Formats: sequence, C-alpha cells, structure tokens
Amino acid sequence: MRLSQMLFVTLREDPADAEIPSHKLLVRAGYIHRVGSGIYAYLPLMWRVLQKVSQIVREELNATGAQECLLTQLQPSDLWKESGRWDTYTQAEGIMFALIDRQKRELGLGPTHEEVITDIARKMIRSYRQLPLNLYQIQTKFRDEIRPRFGLMRGREFIMEDAYSFDADEAGMKESYRKMHDAYHKILKRCGLAFRAVDADSGAIGGSGSQEFMVLAEAGEDEVLYTDDGKYAANVEKAVSLPPDAEASPFKKYEKRDTPGTPTIDSLCGFLKCSPTQILKNVLYQVVYDNSMTVLVLVSLRGDQEVNEVKLQNELVKLGGEYGGKAILALTVPSEEDQQRWAAKPLPLGYIAPNLEADYIQPSKNLAPKFLRLVDKTAVELKNFVTGSNEPEKHVVGANWGKEFQLPELVLDVRKAKVGDRAVHDPTQLLRSARGIEIGHIFQLGTTYSKSMGATYTNEQGEEMPLVMGCYGIGVSRLAQAAVEQSYDKDGIVFPVAIAPYQAIVVIPDINKAEQVKVAETLYADLKKAGIEILLDDRSERAGVKFKDADLVGIPYRIVTGRSLQQGKVEVVKRATHESQEIAIEEVVATLKHWIDREINGSYGS
Repeated sequence: MRLSQMLFVTLREDPADAEIPSHKLLVRAGYIHRVGSGIYAYLPLMWRVLQKVSQIVREELNATGAQECLLTQLQPSDLWKESGRWDTYTQAEGIMFALIDRQKRELGLGPTHEEVITDIARKMIRSYRQLPLNLYQIQTKFRDEIRPRFGLMRGREFIMEDAYSFDADEAGMKESYRKMHDAYHKILKRCGLAFRAVDADSGAIGGSGSQEFMVLAEAGEDEVLYTDDGKYAANVEKAVSLPPDAEASPFKKYEKRDTPGTPTIDSLCGFLKCSPTQILKNVLYQVVYDNSMTVLVLVSLRGDQEVNEVKLQNELVKLGGEYGGKAILALTVPSEEDQQRWAAKPLPLGYIAPNLEADYIQPSKNLAPKFLRLVDKTAVELKNFVTGSNEPEKHVVGANWGKEFQLPELVLDVRKAKVGDRAVHDPTQLLRSARGIEIGHIFQLGTTYSKSMGATYTNEQGEEMPLVMGCYGIGVSRLAQAAVEQSYDKDGIVFPVAIAPYQAIVVIPDINKAEQVKVAETLYADLKKAGIEILLDDRSERAGVKFKDADLVGIPYRIVTGRSLQQGKVEVVKRATHESQEIAIEEVVATLKHWIDREINGSYGS
C-alpha cells in the first residue's frame, strides 16, 4: 500500500481527552478516531490490526473443534428475564443499552450472549450424541459504561470473541474449559504479548470458577497478586492469602476506656499504644436487593485488614434468598443521607461494637429489622481484643468472643489479600503485585443458565439432563490497544510483528531523486511478491517527517533508500530496538523474510 493513497493523518500533539500512552498514541498515529463518548471508528491501520488478531483467534479456536457463528446483537428482554439477569444488567450494573421497539417490546443491545446461545441450544440440542459442542463468534458488543475512558480499553462499543461450550457432564465441561484455556495461551503468545492467567471473580456472568488473562502493563486497571514460584496468581478481587500473625494483646482485663478523638484505627492505635492486629473493627454496609429490600450488614474483621467488597457482594448474593432478592442493586457504606432514612437514633460511627443493637433501625416495610452480622476469618481467633463500645469517644479493651461478645454465625473470607501476605499454598512464598489489563476471561458456568432456561438433552439412559456450559471471551479491540500499552517508547508504538498492520515500510527520503524512487519501487514490488506486508512512503514530505511517522505508527522494519545506495545498499532499521544496519539491495527480501518468519514462528511455538 502506498501512503500517498491511504487515509493517513498523524498528529504531533497528544489529544486532550487521552489519559494513558496507548490511547494517545493510537489517536496520534491515525489508528482510531473518536466519534462520541466511548465510541471510536477503527481507521484502516487499526482495522488491519483487528483482522490479524481476529484471524489468530479464529485459527486457534478452530483447532479446538469450536465452530464459528454470528449471533444477534438485538436481544429480547424475555430471554434475560428467564435467566434472571435483566434487572442486574439494566438496573444493578446498568451496563445494557435497553430500548423499546414500535410494538412496545423490550430489547437490549448485547453486552454478552449467554441467553441467546442457551436459547439456541435448548431448541437444537436433543441428544448426548450432539455433545460436546462449542460455538463462538467475533462481533461487536455494547456496554453503557458509566465513565468511558482510555480509548478502546473501556468503550461503549467494542469487538469481542465470545465462545460457549455445551457438555453432558461436569467432567466434559472441564475438558472443554481446559482446551479453551490452552487456546487462549496460544493466542496471546502468537500475538507477541507478555501476559498472566489469574484466578478471577465470575461477577454477573456467574458459574463456579473463572480465570482472567491479563496483559501486563503499568497502566493496567487491575492489580494481580502472584507468587514467584509461578503456582499462584489471582486478581486482587479474588485473591486469598494468609495474613500476618496477630500480636499478643497487652490487655488482660475487660474494661471500657475513654478514647477521645479515635474514630480511625491509626488514631486508636496511637492512643492505646497497641497493634492494629489486636483491634476488631466493625464496618457497616447497606445492601439493596432487586426486590427493593434494604439490609444493613455489619462486617467484623481485624484492624489491619480491609473489606474486599467484591467478595462481600458475592456472599450477600448467596444470602439474598433470605430477603427475597436474587441480585444486588447497590452495596455501599451508608451516607449521612442514607442513615437519616433508616436510623432511629444517631449511630456511634467510629465506635461501633459487633453487638450494635437493632433498635438503631427504624421499622420499615422494605428494611430488614435486624443487622446481618458477618465476621471475617481473621477476627475469629482474636483474644483480649480492642473494639468499639457503641458509645462515642469510648472503646472496650480485653474483650473476647463467647464472653463479652457473641461470635456471628456467618464466618467468611471477606478480607482483601495484599502484597506481602503469605501464600496459602506455601507460606514461605509472599504475594507480589503487578498491574494488568484484562483482555480475556473464561468461566465454568455449569448449569447456571441451562437450568433457569430449560436447556436439556437426553442421555444414554433416556433421562432428560441439563446441559453443562462454559463461556469464554477475548476483547479483540481491547487486546489491540493493550499491545500498545505494553510496548511503546518515546517515539511511538512498537507493535509485535504478528499483529502490526504492516510488517515493513519502504521510505523514500527524497522523491525528487530518481535512483531513490527506482530502488524503492523495485523493493516494494519484490517484497510484496514475497508475501511481506509492505508500505511505501512515497509522500512529498521531508525525510525527517517520514521517519517520525514510521516510528509513531510502529511498523516493525523500516527500509530507507538513502545515501547508502552509492554502495549498493539500503538502511534497514528495526523499530523495537532502533538497531540500524546497511544491507545489500539484493539481500533485503531474503533478510526481511527470515526476520519476520523467525518472529512469527517463534511466538507461535513458544
């Protein structure tokens, strides 16, 4: 392709709305164009990158036996109401674009396709002889992000591969899951990315277990906790660990003490000259279920620990049935305005004890009359601990479970694992941290959707059984930007060869010099004939501008027909290292072919 004939416009300044390097560079290099908030057009260079990523995905999924299809973007609300997710996606998470058509039917633009694929399965799969089955698609998804940002990282319209497996039993589902896990590893290696697969929270998708695939990058929104032995890695939302041991309490006698101005753990430790590991803190949350029932939750945990709100929400979803709810619309620490709506009297904030009485709650139709009390595992073994007294400016010391306070029945892991904690699988291993960009997620769904939507098959004994499902997704457009976020320098993008829009660019420094043009045209034709994806910069621009643009766009190899022509050579520059060498004109095609094959085949076989 000739640059003179391309839609090719680069910018010298960063766009005002771009926050992270990859977003700035993709706009500046003419890969994407912002049309609206969280909505981007993929320009010719980016479309080539997306096609390459899609083809790698397609090849690896086809190799597992998965079959490609294309599902509807418009989805009837009835399907989502069957699965119980309509309110979750339109109200709780609120990420689905919902609309009403002229026949007054509710529809949604697909953020994901579990309901649609389950509907297809229940109508077309009849017998165990049709199993296992794995269907996938590569198409546009829509999510109404509260705050679209970072370009393609968190957009409202994006390209995604999503796959759905159907098996006769859990063992079959786990085998399908393993195949997709391995396929995702191959996809990311072929794309030339450094990544880590981590245990993850399943969120609104559901299911028994899941893993995220994280492209490692400093600007990643997600924190990954891992061990150096390579045997553990998890998103911080899911991570588990062993906390530091609690220090022995200096308080041997139970008593109430005046502790003025100590509403925080730090201020209390300073006042009492004690360790936060000797303190029991009690955090109040307010959860609203999808039936409008509000429940006040009192979480007790060790003073040096923090609540993992994702873990807490997952536990509260499980308990929702006790309050008539299925999904959570909101989980918050109640604001002053919230408290005014339900508090019968002022709360002793900062001084709450685990036995806070229910008389703080005003009787109300949609408000649970008692606190739901949870205790984190870190707090169960505390002895002679410090905690609130339910009186402002006062704490109690020397307290114990089973004596001064009743241990809550619900003992759960709701603490946030953190750097430096000991690993559960090997306490000699300490958790370390890295930043990552989630570009893939795989789920063991089990029968979550098949049971709620009646998707069954007949087994060998003639019994009707629910299909056992898995689902798997890679953000194709997100992956393309993650590659840039992982690999760039002060001059621009450094694309891996496998997904770069073009593999090489021939630059004519001065189009008014016939010899430069002639050699460039010959090399352009020969490289194209050899199967190398090649650009020719034949624009009437200064050489410096052309070199800057080539670096900005991130084409892996640059061939310059400049001064070295006098020796029968051209300059070849490797974008990743800026390494420059002069190569005889007749050796250029073979040399580039060798380099490119080595890069692509090396990532394929690694």
